[in-house]
Amino acid sequence: MTTAVDPPANTLGQNVVHDPAAVRRAAWAGLIGTTLEQYDFVIYGTASALIFNKLFFPNISPAAGIVASFSAYAVGFAARPLGGLFFSRYGDRLGRKWVLVATLLLMGGATLLIGALPTYEQVGLLAPILLVACRFLQGFGAGAEQAGGATLLTETAQIGRRGRLAALVMTGAALGTALGAIAWILAQLLPDEDLMAWGWRLVFGSSLFVTIAAFVIRRRLTESPVFQQLKQSHGVPKTPLRDVFANGRRSVLLVMFMTIGISSQSYTYQVFMASYLKNDVGVDPSFIPKVLLIGAICGGIAAYGFGWLSDHLGRKPVYVGIVICLVLLPVPTFLALNTGSHLWITMVMIVGFILACQGAVGVTMSYFPELFGARYRYAGVTLGREFASVFGGGVAPLICASLITAFSGSWIPVAVYMILMAVTVLVAALLAPETRDRDLTDGRDALAERAESRRA
Repeated sequence: MTTAVDPPANTLGQNVVHDPAAVRRAAWAGLIGTTLEQYDFVIYGTASALIFNKLFFPNISPAAGIVASFSAYAVGFAARPLGGLFFSRYGDRLGRKWVLVATLLLMGGATLLIGALPTYEQVGLLAPILLVACRFLQGFGAGAEQAGGATLLTETAQIGRRGRLAALVMTGAALGTALGAIAWILAQLLPDEDLMAWGWRLVFGSSLFVTIAAFVIRRRLTESPVFQQLKQSHGVPKTPLRDVFANGRRSVLLVMFMTIGISSQSYTYQVFMASYLKNDVGVDPSFIPKVLLIGAICGGIAAYGFGWLSDHLGRKPVYVGIVICLVLLPVPTFLALNTGSHLWITMVMIVGFILACQGAVGVTMSYFPELFGARYRYAGVTLGREFASVFGGGVAPLICASLITAFSGSWIPVAVYMILMAVTVLVAALLAPETRDRDLTDGRDALAERAESRRA
């Protein structure tokens, strides 16, 4: 077994030089890369809720078609930890930049392929098989995307500014949601027969423009100063996965439990609610992308705001405060949705985006990297977040759709599910240490550092 050597525990900001130009490039790279990831997921999720059941699963009932469509959606999340395992081997060995470029091309390429797929009417069962395969590739590439962007930005930012800079990853996610909503708003201007025939393909083909823009920016990236210092001190691990399993298991579990419930609520708002509003509330489908657009814009602003707040108050109190709100939110959300009022629907979706989709996750963009030691930070954040995504966001729309079907359209089981998920996050968050302004060159996890300080 390889014995890792801890890098010297220098005070970040005194021995690590922060190049303002590098900080700007990292900020843009994190923002636009996550924009692409979320754009890909949102256009796919919206298609799953609105049209894929008809194009790829036409020979079953509408309710079963929605469940099948969301099952294919869940495959992308199942692929994320596999992608995380693969790419995290290189993120801590070769650097953050290489992985961010590779995942970008894989995600963008898979999305473009979806837009070129034949439908069930054209090739039969091969169509859903190809859809699932492309969705798998999409998720495999996304498996190290947000973790990589968060790690790079957290390690690049100066002390006192990590929270707001790393939160730009979720501002990018909100931008991707907004662009995805705009794409569907424009597509829905087409006659229904044109939308089903070729309009949906243009939505997926539009991913090419975001991919090219993100690739150009990421090629100009420089490695984070923390990783550069690791290389200079010969602290780069040969086996980061082995190191994280040997020394960072508790932190990985903590990240998982702090992610599962947030992810489930996030994708319930972003994906399942579109189906619920269309099929159960009876809202005009053309209204759904518009409300997603408004929610995403507000969520993107909130992500940066909560990141800024965590720089001043600390990661833990801001995160715990958001999670407490999420425990209380589901019942009022469904009561408002079922009024059918566009105003009430818009208001609760805005709150959901601000808290679940962008706000809580925005805080974790700096919180999670600060939990891990320098040698295996990329691997630790990636494994914790992406394994959690399978049990959170990956299955949330499927679980919610199945509960609605099983309980004859009642929203109460879905609200209970969302509350239980939020409670698990709250318990984990209360056990987590505070990490604001922690020395990122330290080889210890924050949990180990806290334990040692208590013994002292």
